Amino acid sequence: MKIAVAGATGRLGHHVVAVLEERGHAVVPMARATGVDVITGAGLEDALTGVELVVDAATGPSPERQAATDFFITAARNMQETGVRTGVQRAIVVSIIGAGKFTGGYGVAKIAQEDAWQSGPIPVRIVRPAQFHEFVAQLLAWGTHDDVGTVPVMRTQIVAARAVAEVIVDVAEASWTGTAEPIEVAGPREEDMVALASMLAARRGTPTTVEGAADPADHDAVMQATGGLLPGPTARLVGPTFQEWLDRE
Repeated sequence: MKIAVAGATGRLGHHVVAVLEERGHAVVPMARATGVDVITGAGLEDALTGVELVVDAATGPSPERQAATDFFITAARNMQETGVRTGVQRAIVVSIIGAGKFTGGYGVAKIAQEDAWQSGPIPVRIVRPAQFHEFVAQLLAWGTHDDVGTVPVMRTQIVAARAVAEVIVDVAEASWTGTAEPIEVAGPREEDMVALASMLAARRGTPTTVEGAADPADHDAVMQATGGLLPGPTARLVGPTFQEWLDRE
């Protein structure tokens, strides 16, 4: 099958490309680095010509709600419109677990992305993964000052990006049409973000202290702290655990 991957050089996208190639598919990597811009449309028609399925794993330049919303809606519209002209038959869109529970920020932008794709003529499957293992280091970098690292209080079933890519390719290889409920993908067990960050800090030797923070007035912070980002009963649970991933890294 010929499959195009938007965001092909990103954290998840490069894994999707690798798994597709390992399974014998013809892959069209779409990113600005490969001459394809899903916002301006540059190179998009050539990239999608002859493609049967598109995986949208693209991420915008900003986590801010409006900027991210504008990016996702524009990219979805461009890929839908171009895909119709070039004969694309199906699409898989990567969102985030618990997207419908956010009241602001990036989560709201991801719902706008889902809606934009689902409003078009190309049949879509939504895949909502939990936070990636690499997210722990990112949060720790954002919240570290001197020798103290502060991360959000969060219950999560953090997951490996490579394992999510394998699920995405499984979905691509399955036979389906029409709409369906989003597919959640999460790690094998519930974890605590402060404990994960402490584990990473101990491995690196910095920061010395890791603390958790949650604003009780922030609905999204409360939602994350009380398990709003944990997977539902039908989620696909895949390893490795964060500890196992960290040992491999």
